[in-house]
Amino acid sequence: MIPPTFIQDLLNRVDIVDVVGNYVQLKKAGANMSGLCPFHSEKSPSFTVSPTKQFYHCFGCGKNGTAISFLMEFSGLGFVEAVKELAQNAGMTVPERDDHLTPLRRAEVQAKSLALSDVMTQSYQFYRDQLRVSSSAIDYLKNRGLTGEIAARFGLGYAPDNRDGLHTIFSNYEADALVEAGMVIDRGQEEGPGRKRYDRFRERIMFPIRNTKGQVIGFGGRILDKGEPKYLNSPETPLFQKGNELYGLFEARQAIRNAGYVLVVEGYMDVVALAQLGFPQAVATLGTACAPVQVQKLLRQTDLVIFSFDGDAAGQKAARRALDASLPHVSDNKAVKFLFLPPEHDPDSYVREFGAEAFDRLVKDAMPLSEFLLQEVAAENDLRTLEGRARTHYVAKPLVQVLQPSALRLQIVRSLAKMTETAPEEIESMFGLAKPVSSSRRPPPRSRRPQLVGIERQVIRLLLTHPVLVSELGGKEMAAFSLYAPDSMEDLEEIMEAVGTMGANASFASLSEQLRAAGTKFDQIIAEIAESDEFNLDQARVELMDAVRKVRKLVVDIELKQLSASGLLTNDDKVRYRELELLKKQLMQQIVAEEKARV
Repeated sequence: MIPPTFIQDLLNRVDIVDVVGNYVQLKKAGANMSGLCPFHSEKSPSFTVSPTKQFYHCFGCGKNGTAISFLMEFSGLGFVEAVKELAQNAGMTVPERDDHLTPLRRAEVQAKSLALSDVMTQSYQFYRDQLRVSSSAIDYLKNRGLTGEIAARFGLGYAPDNRDGLHTIFSNYEADALVEAGMVIDRGQEEGPGRKRYDRFRERIMFPIRNTKGQVIGFGGRILDKGEPKYLNSPETPLFQKGNELYGLFEARQAIRNAGYVLVVEGYMDVVALAQLGFPQAVATLGTACAPVQVQKLLRQTDLVIFSFDGDAAGQKAARRALDASLPHVSDNKAVKFLFLPPEHDPDSYVREFGAEAFDRLVKDAMPLSEFLLQEVAAENDLRTLEGRARTHYVAKPLVQVLQPSALRLQIVRSLAKMTETAPEEIESMFGLAKPVSSSRRPPPRSRRPQLVGIERQVIRLLLTHPVLVSELGGKEMAAFSLYAPDSMEDLEEIMEAVGTMGANASFASLSEQLRAAGTKFDQIIAEIAESDEFNLDQARVELMDAVRKVRKLVVDIELKQLSASGLLTNDDKVRYRELELLKKQLMQQIVAEEKARV
C-alpha cells in the first residue's frame, strides 16, 4: 500500500552503510565495506555492503538486499514496519492510502507516542538505579543464580516498596502520559484528594520489554516474596500490545541465528536463567496465550520454533493454543515443535538439576507439530469404532483447513487417513481443501517459462543494474526483442513498468525491492549483480547498445532467410531483401567497430 515513488525516495535518502553499520562492524574493503555476516556464524568476513549499489550481499549464506530488507531480516520486521523505521530515522512520513488523518492530527499522534516513549525510558533508568541500591533485590537475583552481567544484559531493575516512587523522577506526577503508559494508576476520587495516584509496580523485580528496535515499551514485574499476582505486566497501551511482542526477542536475535532455532518458554525468569545457563536463544510470551502474529514474528527470525511447556494439564492446554496459533504459518521450510517437561520442572530448574546437555537432548527430541496435531485430534476418541474415527475427522477438520497447501499438509492428511482408515482424497474432499495436493486428477502442469540465457539475459541484467537505461529502449528495439526472444518480453515489460512507476531516479536498490515484492523470478540475477564488481553507467550503455545491435542483426538474418526461402517472387520482396542486406551490413560494421574499440 506504500507508493513505489516513496520507496524510491526513501532508499535514495538513507545510506545502507549507516543502516547496516548500526548492527554490524564494517571495515573498508576496496570500493565496498565488509564485516562478519549477522545472518550466519563465520570467522572470516564474507558480508559486503556496496555504497554505490546501496545493497548488501553475503558470499557465505547468499542473503542480499537493500536497507529495507536488511531490517526485515535482522530485526524480524514486516515490510511496512521496516519502511516506517527507516522513514522515521530519515525524517520522512510514510504516506498510506488508508491514512485519513489530517497533518495536525498526525502530528498530535506522533507527539503522544514520543511522550509515552520518554516515560518508559525514564522509568527504565529509575528501576535500574533502584536495583543497584536494593540489597533484598540483589540477594533475590543471586539466589536465583543470576550474575550481575546477565542482569545488566537484560536491563533488570527493581521497583521499590513506595506508593509514588516514580514521583522522584517525574516532577509532574499528574501528567496524563504516566497513566497512558501504564506506569501509574489513577483511581479518580475513590481514594480521596492527593491519594488518587500511585505506582503500578511496587516491590518487584522489573523486566523491561523491548520492541525490535530495542526501545522499552512495557514491563513485567515479579514479586520478591510470596504474594499475588506473582507476575504483574504492563497494560495494553499505544506502545505495547501483548499479543504482538515477545520478551527477550531483542536480546536473543543473534543467538537464535547461531542456534538455528528459538525456544519459547512461559516466564521472564526462564528466559534470563536460560541465557545464564547457555541457552540465550530463549524468549517468552507475555502472560497470554501465544498469538499467530507472535509465531509469524519468530519465523521471520528462524526456520524452527520450539515451544517448551510443563507436562501438566495447564502446559498441555497452553501447547494446544500454541498449536492453533502456529498452523497458518508452518510450511515445508518453516517448522514448529513442542517440548514437554516433567510437571515438577520448568526449564530453569531442569537445567540446574540435570545439566545443559540433558536439556539440549530434550530440545533435539522435541515433538514435531504434525505428531502433536495428530495426537490432539485422536485424543479421547476410540479409533477402533466408526464413531471414534468420525469424531477424529470432526476435530481435525478446522486444524487441517488452515494449513498452507504443502507437502507437510499432504503428509498430515495421509497420516490422518491411515489412522482413520480413510483415503486421503476422501479427507481432502470432506475438509473442502481449496488446493488438494494428493488428488490423482491433477490439472495438466503449466509450461515452465524458459530460463533467460544469452543476449536477453544480458540486457535484463543491464537494465536491473542501471534502470536509467530503460529510457534508451525505443519501439524498434522492443520490436526486435519480441521477434528474437518472445519469452523474455514479459520480464522486459515488467522491468520497464516498474521503472516507469518510480520515475527518473530509479536505482538498482529500489527496483530490486519492488520486483522482489512481486515475486522471485529476478532473484538469481539480482544476486549476481550484488556479487559482481562495480562497472560504470557509460560502460553499461555501450554494452546495452551492442546487445541491441546483435539482436537486431539476428532478427534481420531470420527475415532474410524467410525471404530467400520464398523465392523473392515479387518486387516488394526484392526491395525488402536489399534493404535488409544494407541494414545487416551497417549493423555488422557497428558491431565490429565496437569489438575493436573494446580490444
